[in-house]
Amino acid sequence: MIGRIPIQDISPVVECGRWPAKAVAGETFEIGATVFREGHDAVAAGVVLTDPAGKRRRLALMSETTPGTDRWSLEVTLPAEGTWHFRVEAWSDPVGTWLHDAGIKIPRGIDTDLMCEEGARVFERAARAVRPAGCEGCGHRAALQEVAERLRDEDIDPRARLAVAQLPDVAATLAVHPLRDLVTRGPRFRLRVDRRRALFGSWYEFFPRSEGAVVEADTIPKSGNFKTAAERLPAVAGMGFDVVYLPPIHPIGETFRKGRNNTLHPEPYDPGSPWAIGSEDGGHDAIHPDLGTFEDFDAFVHKARELGLEIALDLALQCSPDHPWVKDHPEWFSIRADGSIAYAENPPKKYQDIYPLNFDRDPKGIYAEVRRVVRHWMAHGVRIFRVDNPHTKPVAFWEKLLADIHATDPDVLFLSEAFTRPPMLRGLAKVGFDQSYTYFTWKTSKADLEGYLSELSHETGHYVRPNFFVNTPDILHEYLQNGGIPAFKIRAVLAALASPTWGVYAGYELAENTSVRPGSEEYLHSEKFELRPRDWAAAERDGRSLAPFITLLNLFRRAHPAVQELRNLRFHSVDHPDMLCFSKRLPGAYDPSTRRHGLGDVVLVVVNLDPHNTHESTVRLDMPGLGLDWGAEFVVDDELSGDSFHWRQANYVRLDPHINPAHVLTLRAVPAGQP
Repeated sequence: MIGRIPIQDISPVVECGRWPAKAVAGETFEIGATVFREGHDAVAAGVVLTDPAGKRRRLALMSETTPGTDRWSLEVTLPAEGTWHFRVEAWSDPVGTWLHDAGIKIPRGIDTDLMCEEGARVFERAARAVRPAGCEGCGHRAALQEVAERLRDEDIDPRARLAVAQLPDVAATLAVHPLRDLVTRGPRFRLRVDRRRALFGSWYEFFPRSEGAVVEADTIPKSGNFKTAAERLPAVAGMGFDVVYLPPIHPIGETFRKGRNNTLHPEPYDPGSPWAIGSEDGGHDAIHPDLGTFEDFDAFVHKARELGLEIALDLALQCSPDHPWVKDHPEWFSIRADGSIAYAENPPKKYQDIYPLNFDRDPKGIYAEVRRVVRHWMAHGVRIFRVDNPHTKPVAFWEKLLADIHATDPDVLFLSEAFTRPPMLRGLAKVGFDQSYTYFTWKTSKADLEGYLSELSHETGHYVRPNFFVNTPDILHEYLQNGGIPAFKIRAVLAALASPTWGVYAGYELAENTSVRPGSEEYLHSEKFELRPRDWAAAERDGRSLAPFITLLNLFRRAHPAVQELRNLRFHSVDHPDMLCFSKRLPGAYDPSTRRHGLGDVVLVVVNLDPHNTHESTVRLDMPGLGLDWGAEFVVDDELSGDSFHWRQANYVRLDPHINPAHVLTLRAVPAGQP
């Protein structure tokens, strides 16, 4: 049954509550519902929260988002991790009904004495409904009783009596102790509250085998290892990154090993692709001998932790033909008509060095082994897994595995590399993936960015947490190939400030932008197939490194909680088609006397999306979206240039991509008299 007071379109809800919506501890998000009733009497609504321990929290009142829309909402911030529950309740509001009618009749002298008496009776009911909780509760009851007495005082003008009932203190008391008739309770829904890293973080990807590698003419190449890679960690931490993501670190097969630039004819010392996992040295639970031992890996993880870094490890469920699973469990693979095991294909691409698992053949055996492998690496300090191509495995497999891991270790996070169709990307997020790669890499125009960022921050923000990687070993977009240094800066600004989580693959700070051939997104001399040591120190000495720029962005992200949120992104109008403006705001404390939040932390970003040409335009701001009145004037500081500007609702902007392709602005001061 629909209930006496209908409650519909509740959010955030994933598939009618089949899976929990997501939040992180300390994140502010909105709970909403459509609430209405027959006739003209007032309704009200609130949210009841239940914490992970099963303790019911006090009812918190919702407010109508826009009068006349019947849409109600409440901003909620949950303090602790775990599974929470929420329920929307709605009711007929006798006090609100009387205040509305009395506010019309009494100033006009209509039924004044009758309205005052009816109001007195309503407030008496409200006083009796107060459930005292110590002296404060008794005080609330007395305050409401006093309103009833004042409404009956015929020595006071009726309009003055009405004014007493309309005082802010009275409204605040009723917010704590609402008088509720015809109470209707909506369904109970789950909220999964994760640790902060599930939403906010800066990722850096590098190949340990390239760090400290020696590649010289006429000599046998020498691989780097965990000891030499650990020497790179202080520089990564110094750039402000939080997570170091490692491609597979396991033994690599010899059969059909790929050579440089993905050729089928490797040279004797070509190291092969790390994603061709498995050899006589072991499989997914082993470490490539060239990288070191488990003791070396544990020391690497420990050093990262000392520097404030977490290690994310690749989970790629595929095998080289030499993997122990191929010999021990041939039933886990697909067999072709000629009796051979089917290798991976994405026509016209062929991956002869990789055998995909067939999850419909012995699903219980495969599941048990994968779970063992995940827990094996968890025991060595890995609490984040970047999952390779999860969209090529059954969604039901991931739902079970992630639920299994989260049941005992809720702090373990899984990033989905779901470069695939939107329903699959969203489906993987719904069943438990904590983060997802996105289509950001291919969104370069203003229209595409505005549409896609709006989708991620508002439409799917309650279950899809984006991770904006600006490049990967597989993806060098033509925008970076052709845009020079300005393109690298533009994409970094967009990724770092539009998404709470972003990432770069090593070499981005050197603006590496050469593709293997025109029209390809593959790097020339791809690190997937060869060792690629880089002279980081020389790049910094020569001023060629973007590390200082990236560091500035990461430090800014840490200093401004507004950009650590996902669902608070708002666009502002810019006349030029190649210029984009968005803001993020985390409001300050609520002031009951003004019924407004303080200004809080406000960040404004204006970007020139054209890496080649200077553009100028007028930026027109949505002032209420920034927490300001339309006529407010204020000062902004540009974190990139160091300049300050006096701004108002409409502002002239000129951006040269070769000097500074963006304004990253913080609101520093508001003149006296402004909120």
